[in-house]
Amino acid sequence: MKLNKKKVRYIVRWKERGKSSREMARELKISKRRVNQIWKEYRERGEIPEIGRNVGRTRKMITEEEQRIVKEAKARYKLGARMLEGLIERDYGTHIPHNRIHRILLEEGLAKEEKNKKKRRKWIRYEREHSLEAIHMDWHERENGEKTCIIEDDASRAILGGGEFKHASEKNSIAVFKRMMDEYEKIGRVMMLIIDNGSEFGAHRKDEKGNWNSEFKRVVESYGIKIVTSRVNHPQTNGKLERFWLEYDRHRWRFDSIDEFISWYNHRIHGSLYLQIGENPSEAFLRKASLESLLGLFFSISQNNNFRGENHAFK
Repeated sequence: MKLNKKKVRYIVRWKERGKSSREMARELKISKRRVNQIWKEYRERGEIPEIGRNVGRTRKMITEEEQRIVKEAKARYKLGARMLEGLIERDYGTHIPHNRIHRILLEEGLAKEEKNKKKRRKWIRYEREHSLEAIHMDWHERENGEKTCIIEDDASRAILGGGEFKHASEKNSIAVFKRMMDEYEKIGRVMMLIIDNGSEFGAHRKDEKGNWNSEFKRVVESYGIKIVTSRVNHPQTNGKLERFWLEYDRHRWRFDSIDEFISWYNHRIHGSLYLQIGENPSEAFLRKASLESLLGLFFSISQNNNFRGENHAFK
């Protein structure tokens, strides 16, 4: 139950008459601590407290040291307050709550208020158990009109491959897919590819029964990979990549090439992974790899000491 002016006056009046805090808390359906808080302020100031002002805990001033630490961590990791909280405690040995970090970022112009993030959501996580069990593939248009194609591992969030082109086409989709398979086929078997119904994959040609055919589909199925298409107007099916595109638009300009960006992304802390230890997609790819994939990786490296695949999640 929320307090109002009438109830605050009631608390003060009956506390003066010796009524217990416990009894009033039970009657007003608030905590005993809240009753004592109001009574204490009244006795210290001699005025009935105003609701919504000077009733709660005094806000602690931000120190110059905290500002320095948060700015350094932000510049280094380029992450939001929630993920910076644990990294700051790990790197600097001091705990700064994420709400306080966000205040500092706002004051420094390094963050902005997002009303949608304040809404409480029912969190449902759905992901494959092992790396390479399922991969997502999607296209995205940059502000300069350039088209980007990315392939992401479902379990680890590692980016397995990508390319930037003047046009989004089925031909370019095949090129990105084949390049990725050249890198990862020797490591483990990809079981499933999840795409949308775009013409870049030829999936827009579905008939009334949902059947379709295209050169891209034939290439993918030749590897023994099952293709799953999302429902029309349902981008949540590829939600992991939808989230990736936000980071792509935010940070791509910092890098000279798509391969450099992918390497950076695969080695940055990811909020959907093992956040307590600051895990990145590259580390998650190895942690979630099946025994078969680990053996395939070991065999590939042992066969070629100059094995360098820049787009490998584990490099």
